[in-house]
Amino acid sequence: MIDGRKIGPRDIDKLPGEQLTFIDTKNLMPLPAPFDNPDTWPKWQEAKPEWKEKYAANLDGIIGIDCFETPKTKEEQDELVRKFLSGVEKMLSAESNKGIIQCLNLSMEYCAKCNTCANACHIFEASGYNEIYRPTYRAEVLRMIVKKYFTKSGKLMAKFVGADIDLTWEVVARLGESAYRCNLCRRCNQTCPLALDNSLFAKEIRKIFSQEMGIAPKPIFEKGDMLQLKTGSSTGVTKAAFLDTVEFLDEDCADLTGYEYTTPIDKKGADILLIHNAGEFMAWPENPMAFTILFEEAGLDWTLSSDLMGYDNVNYGIWHDDMLAKKIAVAQNEAAKKLGVQRIVIAECGHAHKAAAVVADRFYPGKDRVPVQSFLPLLRDLVMKGTYDLDPSRNNFLTTLHDPCNYVRQMGIVKPQRDILNAVMPKGNFHEMEPHGVNNYCCGGGSGFAIMNSMNFSYFRNNVSARKKLSQILNAFGEASADPSVIKYITAPCSNCKGTMRDLLEAWHMADYNFYYGGLVELVVNAMTKFDEPFLEFLRDE
Repeated sequence: MIDGRKIGPRDIDKLPGEQLTFIDTKNLMPLPAPFDNPDTWPKWQEAKPEWKEKYAANLDGIIGIDCFETPKTKEEQDELVRKFLSGVEKMLSAESNKGIIQCLNLSMEYCAKCNTCANACHIFEASGYNEIYRPTYRAEVLRMIVKKYFTKSGKLMAKFVGADIDLTWEVVARLGESAYRCNLCRRCNQTCPLALDNSLFAKEIRKIFSQEMGIAPKPIFEKGDMLQLKTGSSTGVTKAAFLDTVEFLDEDCADLTGYEYTTPIDKKGADILLIHNAGEFMAWPENPMAFTILFEEAGLDWTLSSDLMGYDNVNYGIWHDDMLAKKIAVAQNEAAKKLGVQRIVIAECGHAHKAAAVVADRFYPGKDRVPVQSFLPLLRDLVMKGTYDLDPSRNNFLTTLHDPCNYVRQMGIVKPQRDILNAVMPKGNFHEMEPHGVNNYCCGGGSGFAIMNSMNFSYFRNNVSARKKLSQILNAFGEASADPSVIKYITAPCSNCKGTMRDLLEAWHMADYNFYYGGLVELVVNAMTKFDEPFLEFLRDE
């Protein structure tokens, strides 16, 4: 294997039949207390021999694409290469890739090799500067492939024009895995002086694998997109189960608060269709309960939908497959049109904000779309005008705020959540991460990582891709991070981000230091003077 700090793009076709490089845990980014001693870090899980034999683990020994099995014959190997090249040809076509081609061409042709993007990449830094995680690495490999197979100079003089690459099935496999070592957070795009987007190359490689080769991680494709299109939810929850769940949560809410709230479902002509990430109902039911309390107390004209595709705002297609993303986005819009609502409001889910409010613009004309809004400005206005009687002292603990990439950096929603936190937290108890806002770092679970747990991928997420966020959290709380007597709450208003926080806190045993995590709306309800008992479970347990 090649030392990751010395490897280059031209090494991508070397060491056939072997793992190309590895993650050296001794070189991982140092962390603040209480994890300043490497002996406190979670153990690393190398790929087991049987995994390597069955799956394409030939990049760094991490298996993210858990359905990509090693081809057994020369014919299967050649077919993978053929399909990949077919996908690259379509990627370069203005007709088949018209929504992306302009940005792609700019990023393909004008990179100045200044590596400003590398200084902005949390995965590259956290890995100890392993070169295969440098944002330009997969971009350079893809450029070489394009030059060799799709330009005259490359076909005739590959070695002299920077196109000396042997495109084997193993190179294809390594590129595929490399595309799942990027969170698609677009921090590299934000910092690039030419506004080029290296995350776009990762997304396009994922698209080729999914749309041309039928290969994508099972949690995203099989258990995500396809399950959602079949049942209406990425969780597999059916309409009947959804209705039962909402009824149960209303009963649970009454037991907890002493007040009865009824969540409206399928209310025709309502002003607002609120769409949650369906995972909230299963993993964090207090979140949809809090929304019901806040919307009902404000007297809003709102509803949920029980229609197929109308009760889950998830759209994993935006991470890897534009065709699936379009199917899901259109179906979600149709569910809103059936109810005749005036607008769709997206609850605490980062990628759903981007999928429904931004990406969907490419999929159907504006006149046929139901307007889409974030819950954040709406809730901010309700809080600031005094809709709720709030007592910040009820949230008498420290908190920090994680900024989800999809609606902060990529949509510019920065101030509302801070106005809300400052209204519901005691003065001095809200500690900002640095940097924050549009300069934030990804939680490490973006673009599907939060739900990818096959083989040893969770070890990569908890030790590498989420490492910078862990460092930010510890620095935000300062000396209190190592003090078990101080309650520390990570506010993460996004389902995927909360999933990452859940696994991160477990992997690093952060409950031992009194760390908790949750959404933003729960803090608002917990601050409401109307209720006698705390809404937050960890306060009720005290």
